[in-house]
Amino acid sequence: MAKSGADEKILSYNDVVLRRSDLDILKGPNYLNDRIIEFYFSYLSSLFPSDDILLVPPSIAFWIKECPDPESLKDFMEPLHLSQRKLILLPINDNSNVCMAEGGSHWSLLAFDRNSNVFVHHDSSSGCMNEYHAKQVYKATLPYTSSNATYKECPNTPKQVNGYDCGVYVLAIARAICQWYASSGTQDADTLWFSHLEQVTPSAVSVMRNDILGLIKGLMAAPKTLA
Repeated sequence: MAKSGADEKILSYNDVVLRRSDLDILKGPNYLNDRIIEFYFSYLSSLFPSDDILLVPPSIAFWIKECPDPESLKDFMEPLHLSQRKLILLPINDNSNVCMAEGGSHWSLLAFDRNSNVFVHHDSSSGCMNEYHAKQVYKATLPYTSSNATYKECPNTPKQVNGYDCGVYVLAIARAICQWYASSGTQDADTLWFSHLEQVTPSAVSVMRNDILGLIKGLMAAPKTLA
């Protein structure tokens, strides 16, 4: 019975379905799963609606990294219209096992900015644990962006102070980048969004975990509208 309760659907938001167990993940000191990251990326897409911006769901970013067949990858990538996007955010996971759903133990974020012609990797671990995986996604994605963008590790990425908040750092950094783009992104090709990351502190990340939990509960309580 406990398993069925954990699997209970609690919220459908755009194309994302959250379950009771996702609330438990947010309540405690736990590693975020794919669904929570996909939910918040979808929420950011609603906050910053623009065809210029693409926040890629974790499952798609994973398949970009692990797809073994170039033709299959081409069919998969073309509907994303990457060549038309000016800002692309991809969550990176260190799972390499295509048979293991929601595997891996670390999240990071790869961001492409067309104006500055660069992919920037933000890894909140002290040793840039996901550099290999981020470079794999970069290499697979680059041909579809109609650019010759370079790859860059950001040494000043805010660092986590525990072993479980990497996913929340991904969401906090993604939010900061979207805020930057919406406010002045097209004018800041040289400095990019780096100054905006000063707001991503351990205390802010802790607050954000609670805020996302509150956001989900608020959406659950909101009156359902009929189509």
